[in-house]
Amino acid sequence: MASEKSKILVVGATGYLGRHVVAASARLGHPTFALVRDAAPSDPAKAALLKSFQDAGVTLLKGDLYEQASLVSAVRAADVVISTLGSLQIADQTRLIDAIKEAGNVKRFFPSEFGLDVDRTGIVEPGKTLLSGKALAQGPPADKAVVLGDGNAKAVYVEEGDIGTYTVLAADDPRAENKTLYVRPPANTLSHNELLALWEKKSGRAFEREYIPEEAVLKQIQESPVPLNIILAIGHAAHVRGEQTGFEVDPAKGAEAAELYPDVKYTTVDEYLDRFL
Repeated sequence: MASEKSKILVVGATGYLGRHVVAASARLGHPTFALVRDAAPSDPAKAALLKSFQDAGVTLLKGDLYEQASLVSAVRAADVVISTLGSLQIADQTRLIDAIKEAGNVKRFFPSEFGLDVDRTGIVEPGKTLLSGKALAQGPPADKAVVLGDGNAKAVYVEEGDIGTYTVLAADDPRAENKTLYVRPPANTLSHNELLALWEKKSGRAFEREYIPEEAVLKQIQESPVPLNIILAIGHAAHVRGEQTGFEVDPAKGAEAAELYPDVKYTTVDEYLDRFL
């Protein structure tokens, strides 16, 4: 007999990544709860998103990260809590941890540490303080591409829905307990130059490339306002330093998602770029 699936609460459920985690949790059959400040928002887009949650069987729990009683009440509904809070709220996850301790029933907590490995990264400030993997370009270039560094460092590209899927699969998996989950789909490790070449081949157009030397990138990070400085710091770590690749995972501390869940049909970079044609 199959074991009962964990009840999952997503905090930051309506955010850029949170909505994908909610969708994956519901799709994979978990009783799913979404923490929301307002269950009937006036914003049409947010209202439509919450309706899609409910249509998928998700329960909306009214609460606020900054209102402890409501937070504890929401946490008590779940076995697993997944935080997808944005970069500016990362430090406030201590409030969520306090609520989890007070509730006393949560068996697993996933902090919002999506993107670079916080234990390995050499990311420069301010990204070191406000580490987040949620800053992404909205689409391929039209005429000109800005490349950080020489464009040869390998980086990993993962579609948001796949991040949600792998995260939820790890929720009940003892092999992933208390470990860093490395989501590095085999077909999705490319350098910036390789990515641009692939897009040029698909679109039938050549793009002007503007290469920004590392020294200039570091200078821009220090001089740019929030959130551009954070985006550049993450870009420097991934696309100049190549921190997402070129290392072996210590099985005592981490696990490769592609090895744990080889049957996941993830979106390849090649397939993702087809969406823009």
